[in-house]
Amino acid sequence: MKTPTTDTNIIARIVALLTSFKLPTLAAELVPQFNAAGRDDVLPLLLEVFELEGDDRKQRRIDRLRRASRLPPGKVMSTLDQTRFPRPLAHRLRDLARGLFLEQATNVLAFGLPGVGKSHAACALGHELVNAGHSVLFVPAYQLVQELLSAKRELDLPRALRKLDLYELLIIDDIGYVQQSPDEIEVLFTLMAERYERRSILITSNLVFSEWGRIFKDPMTTAAAIDRLVHHSVILEFAVPSYRTETAKKRSSTTKEGDKSEDTIPENAVPQETPKKARRSERGTTEKDESSPGTPADNTSSPSQRHEGDRL
Repeated sequence: MKTPTTDTNIIARIVALLTSFKLPTLAAELVPQFNAAGRDDVLPLLLEVFELEGDDRKQRRIDRLRRASRLPPGKVMSTLDQTRFPRPLAHRLRDLARGLFLEQATNVLAFGLPGVGKSHAACALGHELVNAGHSVLFVPAYQLVQELLSAKRELDLPRALRKLDLYELLIIDDIGYVQQSPDEIEVLFTLMAERYERRSILITSNLVFSEWGRIFKDPMTTAAAIDRLVHHSVILEFAVPSYRTETAKKRSSTTKEGDKSEDTIPENAVPQETPKKARRSERGTTEKDESSPGTPADNTSSPSQRHEGDRL
């Protein structure tokens, strides 16, 4: 049998690719069979073909994950103005985009006033994780609660929870706006308890923990929910001005400056007389002044002169 001369890196890569394609027999037998036939020189070409197949499979998987994620298409990292964020916050977002926190089922909790960029940052992070091949689901809090409540009414809540468990990261947006009824509180708490230490949750809220009693109503339930979320968590504080407010102020300032510029009359808008026209005008005024006392057109003689004429 011919001694194989193919680079071991090529062989290892071929085996790894075929294993990822779920072709265990091919991964085990392809290289030995080609070596036995004395055609190990073909293996580099086969590796190129397998890598093309691997890239295509990866892209198709990403496309499927993105469609299933419900992420808004325009809320990505490239459209997120990270210059508005403090440096530690921007650094933490980049670190989370690597996806390592998913391996430990760590939660991410984003707090801040309305309009500061919490939802955009959460969606951008979700898109980055999808690009890395992770399964993500984005859902507003009110919609998630209604879906779970509907499943509970149909006695199908366990199946709904198992379906959500397929996602490595569940992004629950704007949880602070939801005022829960007892049934809604129960399904939301059940979801958090089911994912505890198993799957990650990313929550955005305009309410800090001390105000979560407005969401869960019952102090014991509130404390239990916070305890499960915080135990393994990363907290992001968006202590920045509202992006929408800043944009509105800039737009208003630009409009006012435009109105002022329209009201101001430029100096060159008033026609100026030329020197020749000015001298002609002065000459005409002087001649008119000199001829005015004796011109018939004036016909403005004094009363005494008129009486003298009458006597003659």
